[in-house]
Amino acid sequence: MRNTNLIIAIFFLSAIQGLRAQEEDFRKKAPAPGPAPEIQFGEYEQFPLDNGLQVVVVENHKLPRIAFNLLVDVPPVEEGKYAGTAEMAGEMLGRGTENRSKAEIDAAVDFIGAAFNTSETGMFGSCLTKHKDSLLEVMADVLLHPTFPEEEFEKLKKQRLSNLSYEKDDPNTIADNLAQMLRFGGHPYGEVPDEETIEAITAERCKAYYENYFLPNTSYLAIIGDIKLEEAKEIAKKYFGSWEKGTLSKEFFALPEPPSEPVVAFVDKAGAVQSVIDITYPVNLKPGAEDVIPSSVLNTLLGSSGLNSRLNLNIREDKGYSYGVGSTLSYDKYIGYFSAGGSVRNEVTDSAIVEFLHEMNRLREEPVPEEELQSTKNFITGTFARAMERPETVARLALNMVRYKLPKNYYADYLRNVNAVTAEQLQEVAQKYLLPGQAYIVVVGNKAEVADKLGRFSGSGEVRFFDVNGNLISGEEEALPEGLTALDVVENYLSAIGGREALEAVEDMTFKMSTTVQGMAMQMKMQRKVPDKMLMQVEMNGMVVNETRFDGERAEVSAMGQEQKLEGEEAKSIKQQAMLFPELHFAGGGYELTLDGIENLEGGKAYRVEVTDSDGNRATQYYDVQTGLKVKSITTQDGPQGTVTVTSEMGDYREVNGIRVPYELTTSGAAPFPITLKVESVEINSGLSDDIFKVKE
Repeated sequence: MRNTNLIIAIFFLSAIQGLRAQEEDFRKKAPAPGPAPEIQFGEYEQFPLDNGLQVVVVENHKLPRIAFNLLVDVPPVEEGKYAGTAEMAGEMLGRGTENRSKAEIDAAVDFIGAAFNTSETGMFGSCLTKHKDSLLEVMADVLLHPTFPEEEFEKLKKQRLSNLSYEKDDPNTIADNLAQMLRFGGHPYGEVPDEETIEAITAERCKAYYENYFLPNTSYLAIIGDIKLEEAKEIAKKYFGSWEKGTLSKEFFALPEPPSEPVVAFVDKAGAVQSVIDITYPVNLKPGAEDVIPSSVLNTLLGSSGLNSRLNLNIREDKGYSYGVGSTLSYDKYIGYFSAGGSVRNEVTDSAIVEFLHEMNRLREEPVPEEELQSTKNFITGTFARAMERPETVARLALNMVRYKLPKNYYADYLRNVNAVTAEQLQEVAQKYLLPGQAYIVVVGNKAEVADKLGRFSGSGEVRFFDVNGNLISGEEEALPEGLTALDVVENYLSAIGGREALEAVEDMTFKMSTTVQGMAMQMKMQRKVPDKMLMQVEMNGMVVNETRFDGERAEVSAMGQEQKLEGEEAKSIKQQAMLFPELHFAGGGYELTLDGIENLEGGKAYRVEVTDSDGNRATQYYDVQTGLKVKSITTQDGPQGTVTVTSEMGDYREVNGIRVPYELTTSGAAPFPITLKVESVEINSGLSDDIFKVKE
């Protein structure tokens, strides 16, 4: 019996060891990929209305929901000095009709819990099936009877100008705009609106855009969801059948070409601690072309599959140059484009560009390993399947099939075709569409720290410099007057605002200011007293929402009932704000000044002075060459999302008790949008008590 038990024990032990060995072998190998999942896109039906509107219907009765996507197929339009008209016209569509005001349109949509928006290429709406007629009444009214009300137009223009004001200081937007202008050149796709073009646009011009391009015979309507074909025909005719056809005027433009050699384009962002990189060029890749699917796989592997893309694994994970980078390879009916980039630290800007170009070249020169290729296909499968759950996606793809004359099974077979892409195909499209030797290399960053290192990437060996509006400028700075020093510039400023003697006699100052933040009025009171005491209060709707006190050594911040004490190094960051006239102390107090050059600003030329305090904090100050007044200041601050660059601009100087003070202050970078403060009153030497600055024990 004992021998039998021993044999059984040995048998089971051997079996367990065998199973473990098999498990170890199993873990060493990734599971074989299964077949690509079937995408139930749904059969679509297509029919035209008498006015030429092409209607596409995709039935889906799983949920009692329905979506309507109207696409107006607008060709490229050259807008020139009115750039931005199409975008504003699209937004204006939903801001008033002959029958409804904007408020009434919004209320009607909200009442049925629907989604609705308009754009320069049409409109989209979705709702529960039972509310479809209510939604369609609004959509048809907006489409057929827009009035482009002047009052709403002025609101929109003001909003757009405000956005442009912010975007001019945002390095990512600056890079995007310059990349767009360079890769598309004189083609309409290369037009970027600015303040001048937006100011030139009128409501009548927006209306003319609508009348010229919103035509049923060049448009498509996709109806997706819980509806039968016959009912779709009825409602399409009922709500859109009276839309009158017209004649579309088309212009033809030469297709942009990539540069014959690499071009480095640089925009100076003084004080920036990071550079924004965009490597870009136009691509002639049309929807439905044979290369579209392998190119999508290629770009996903290179830079659009999140942290697992080659660019991120190299530049983020391996090198630690950036929090994240990516790429785009876009097809288009007229002209597409390639773009790869992201934000990196100043000191590694050139090294990051080396890695971007290396990864592009590697895909051109080396076949992709099968395991990596399969992983990329799996990523595409997952994201595509999830996207198909949204009615907006289904509507867009259905329109693509009709608009671009794609096979009816194009998207149903999409994942199967993705799974069939080979490493050889990937290398072929890489050699065709990844062009590191014919790219615009756009960089927005700190010229003093970055620009000199970038000439080696240019075919000519030179860096081309642009301003924030995309205008080519000279990289050579104007020579400084002989013998002029940074302290001379500072003393000229002190003289311009009243003179050192008058400024030293100021004991306290009180500013009352106001602004509007996202449509809400805000008031601010700033009180300062020597030496370095400050009280700042921010009010909204009569309630103090933020209060900061500084007694010269300690600080107390109160926001929405929460208080925080700041001491030591934390409190030092507030000390600079508490000083009445910091420039009075620049000649001593441990400050280091460098006169760094002359810069062209919108208001004229300014001396650029780099200031470093005793704690190593740096700021760039700009003093107008003609008036001596300080017009701009750039500092770097540590915030919740990391280091940020804060730009402050000063203007509208007025005299108060012999002292000139700015009555308009604009700050950007510290908040998601620029804030412009208007000074309402200034009091000097009003005898402020020390008690108001005391920090609680």
